[in-house]
Amino acid sequence: MVPMQYKMSDSYSFTVFTATFNRAHTLGRVYESLKRQTFRDFEWLIVDDGSTDETPAIVEAWRIKGEVPVRYFRQDNAGKHIATNRGVQLAKGELFLNADSDDSFVPHALATFASHWQAIPDPDRWMFSGVCALCQTQDGIVVGDQFPSPVFDATPSEVVYRYRVRGEKWGFVRTDVMRKFPFPEEMRKTYVTENLVWRPIGKEYMTRFINEPLRIYHLDQSGYMRGELRVKYPWSGRQEHLYYLNEELPVWWREALPEFVRSAIHYGRFSIHLGLGPVNHIRSLHHWLGRVLGLATLPAAYIVYLRDKAFPTI
Repeated sequence: MVPMQYKMSDSYSFTVFTATFNRAHTLGRVYESLKRQTFRDFEWLIVDDGSTDETPAIVEAWRIKGEVPVRYFRQDNAGKHIATNRGVQLAKGELFLNADSDDSFVPHALATFASHWQAIPDPDRWMFSGVCALCQTQDGIVVGDQFPSPVFDATPSEVVYRYRVRGEKWGFVRTDVMRKFPFPEEMRKTYVTENLVWRPIGKEYMTRFINEPLRIYHLDQSGYMRGELRVKYPWSGRQEHLYYLNEELPVWWREALPEFVRSAIHYGRFSIHLGLGPVNHIRSLHHWLGRVLGLATLPAAYIVYLRDKAFPTI
């Protein structure tokens, strides 16, 4: 069977974006998934964060084949968050879909996303940032909780705090919205949680959530798990939970107080990892309840910090 050839263009419906670092051994998952897509109006934009493996040669071979429209850019190692900011600026797609360098997804993924996006009435679409779907294992088992209905419009905070939906999810965001909410770049060569972008976007825009598993979650994914990353790079974890306590607690504490107690513990935990004392710890909290929780949970935060030091991979 002769593979379908793709045409390069000045604009696309989707920019499928991949930030990569030394993932030549897994990057083919994304490539093979894109080759099988039934929806063709996309580009694959790769920003290489300073790989030292065979990534450049492999990507160039794919580009020459022309089976997928590939655009490749390389930068000195600075971190995925900075590579993502660069990708957002370079994107030619209206919609920005992040595909990690070890991801794969079903052949109808882009077609399903496009269909649900177009189903939002034109006069209402400006209120939405994108569409978010479920993930499944390689055995077809859905990862995490499903949304309250097959098609569900809400903010990410509502989904988390009111409807208690947990687990890995996958979706796209309008490129123009991504450009309004860049990742912070003051820290380089570090891990920065995506929630520092997704949650602020969710304060201004709705998301359409769909109960369709489109991304395949690979249990053999290498590298640090999120918990390990937060311990290794505590600045990101502190900023994440500081955001929850300052921006989301005032709105949602009645529905989800236990969630904010946990956030206060983690906020204290990462503050201790960074060597920040109690005065700095509390001064950064703006809401009175956040300060109460910040003080009350300091002993628990210190216990979790000690556990991190004793068992850093838990």
